[in-house]
Amino acid sequence: MATELEELIGFLSSPSPPVRKLAVDIVRDYTGSEDGLESLGKYSNVVLPSLSRLLGEKKVVSEPAAQALVNLSQKPELAAKMVEMHMVNTSMETLYKQDCEITSLLIMLLVNLTQLDAGIDSLLQSADEKMHGLYVMKLVRSFCSSSYERKVDPFEHVASVLVNISKKEQGRKLLLDKKRCLLKQIVQHDCKSLLRKRGVAGTIRNCCFEAENQLQNLLLISEFLWPALLLPVAGNKVYSEEDTRKMPLELASALSIEREPVTDPEIRVQALEAIYLLIIQEAGRRAFWSVNGPRILQVGYADEDDPKAMEAYERAGSLLIQESGVDEELTETSS
Repeated sequence: MATELEELIGFLSSPSPPVRKLAVDIVRDYTGSEDGLESLGKYSNVVLPSLSRLLGEKKVVSEPAAQALVNLSQKPELAAKMVEMHMVNTSMETLYKQDCEITSLLIMLLVNLTQLDAGIDSLLQSADEKMHGLYVMKLVRSFCSSSYERKVDPFEHVASVLVNISKKEQGRKLLLDKKRCLLKQIVQHDCKSLLRKRGVAGTIRNCCFEAENQLQNLLLISEFLWPALLLPVAGNKVYSEEDTRKMPLELASALSIEREPVTDPEIRVQALEAIYLLIIQEAGRRAFWSVNGPRILQVGYADEDDPKAMEAYERAGSLLIQESGVDEELTETSS
């Protein structure tokens, strides 16, 4: 004899729209507690496909179904099952259907699924040579082209998806592919929200782990890369003409005037870690000197008060001190 929970899950596939609506609302509420997640997890082979099928319905049904899936996907074992049943594909196909009304929820689901290697592979479409990278290209385009001044920013969480996929070598190589120019689009993106800014900084930082083998591809976008990395760590000072005349125009213009400081230390740390990964390489150091990067680190360090960020400044500065006395103040201050 079926239990009450089994009967409830069965109603998710009812031919009656009001019954499906009531059932999915109750299931969504179940996923709001640890006990509910545990109970539903025992029926994952039934409940996950049933919820997945509801994603294509009208918002009154698809929204609670998506909310339930987002909650369930927080458990790694259930997220793994979702990936196995091609939930990444389902999410992307639903996301780009006309008049999709659950965009932000689908992106949040992708954030959870791409915390798994299998989820990243699925989003990268690694098994399909012809389709490889198409999903990521769509997400990057949506992320960079969406400009929302309203409270709701449906593509904001793509920032976290990009960080997730760039943790894996195959994801970094896709973003760095000079034919696709994905990292270039991300670097040029004018971020508004803190989540977007952190995501862009984290993605750049992760991609710089490929500096040893892909430095040239990174330096191809140096016109945009150096401002993205150096402006957050430049401190609050208005730079002198002597300093700025040694910099490219975009950096010089931004640093010659008063500007809004980057108050989030996590972004500064990520930028400094990316700089470190670049200047480990000789060609990266030469490029860094060419934009007067060491002077920017020196000035920024003087304004820094976050311990982790200070340590990141010092780590990058230690690579430069042997080549010139410009960074002696930074090193002396840290000792």
